[in-house]
Amino acid sequence: MDLQSIKNRFGIIGNSPALNHALNVAVQVAVTDLSVLIVGESGVGKEAFSMIIHALSARKHNSFIAVNCGAIPEGTIDSELFGHEKGAFTGAVDSRKGYFETVNGGTIFLDEIGEMPLGTQARLLRVLETGEFIRVGSSKVQKTDVRVIAATNRELLEFTQKGRFREDLYYRLSTVPIRVPALKDRREDISLLFRKFVTDFAERYKTTPVQLDDEARNLLMQYSWPGNVRELKNIAEQISVLSTQRLVNAIELRRFLPDHSTPNRMPVLSTAPHGNSGDYSNERELLYKLFFDMKKDVTELKKMFLEILQNPSLAGNMANYTKESLMNDYMGTSNGENSVITAPAAMQPALPQPMHHNPGSAHTVLLSHDHHDEIHQHEEIEESLNIIDKEKELIEKALRKHKGKRKDAALDLGISERTLYRKLKEYNIEDL
Repeated sequence: MDLQSIKNRFGIIGNSPALNHALNVAVQVAVTDLSVLIVGESGVGKEAFSMIIHALSARKHNSFIAVNCGAIPEGTIDSELFGHEKGAFTGAVDSRKGYFETVNGGTIFLDEIGEMPLGTQARLLRVLETGEFIRVGSSKVQKTDVRVIAATNRELLEFTQKGRFREDLYYRLSTVPIRVPALKDRREDISLLFRKFVTDFAERYKTTPVQLDDEARNLLMQYSWPGNVRELKNIAEQISVLSTQRLVNAIELRRFLPDHSTPNRMPVLSTAPHGNSGDYSNERELLYKLFFDMKKDVTELKKMFLEILQNPSLAGNMANYTKESLMNDYMGTSNGENSVITAPAAMQPALPQPMHHNPGSAHTVLLSHDHHDEIHQHEEIEESLNIIDKEKELIEKALRKHKGKRKDAALDLGISERTLYRKLKEYNIEDL
């Protein structure tokens, strides 16, 4: 059977050298019983190659089954592939045959082989080397004659170096590797594929096939196609159904092509790192928030005193403020925790924006003034930045704010109520 006949039989569209080479390798290896590893990006049609190999092999009259290793939970994949005995695990109410037993004499296509757990990889290696397997929960060795075709969109050799894939299994599977080219590597086939897809959809939906003008065709060829043939087929179907024009221009086509440009993103903190509980994560975020607020408070204080030093006349407006009232107005403690600055009109331009105060501000500022309306000195007193002290102050503040309601205080702090109870006991904080 020549190459074009194989393409027609299995619906393979394209004439690029890379595609033709992959098909030639598949045809040559099909008549053997060698294991095959098909490598390619998601959406390039790796399963079609496995079907070609099976259909041209001596096993073509026996069973063929495709198994997605990434879609089967780790706890059940051994049972799916090799079967289990009654009572082997919770829910095993009866014995069950696995795929390697039911497809005996046929072909198994293991898609996304890189997602297979290491324990299952060891079982698969034994099947490939000896043709033997053992059901889950059994001690009886059984024989099978199954050809294995595997596929992956990952670089398995890199996985072996990271300990995520067995090196011996990699070399056992890749006896004959077949690399299916991505759509961006065979751009000469894009127009052929698109024309085939829109023709098929026009027949299905009883419409006239859409066509592309020259500019739209160039845009189609220049697009990166990260989803490969699968994405191209989806776009062709969308245009066939949604486009109001049968001759599509570049502007119309651009509406259907997704924007895969990724904007710059700032790094973010993970809310649930491996090995840490959610409570620990919330406490850490609470401390980060505390440090950022402290930095903001110090910056605002520096700005206020810089403006006063640059314009000494503003100091006269402070004559009506005692040390205590100035601190209370600015730090938000005179009228409760939500108080904001209220200053004379002449003084307002020199003060920072109203802000809520966190008890852990890095500096407490004391001002002294006399009747000459001048600032003679200022002193910065360094306060403790101990994390435990600041956390205790925040908890007390939240309890006061919510009038002792622990559930509301915990919600405001961003921690669980159980963690709040533990902190109250740890810091010997009584209900406020």
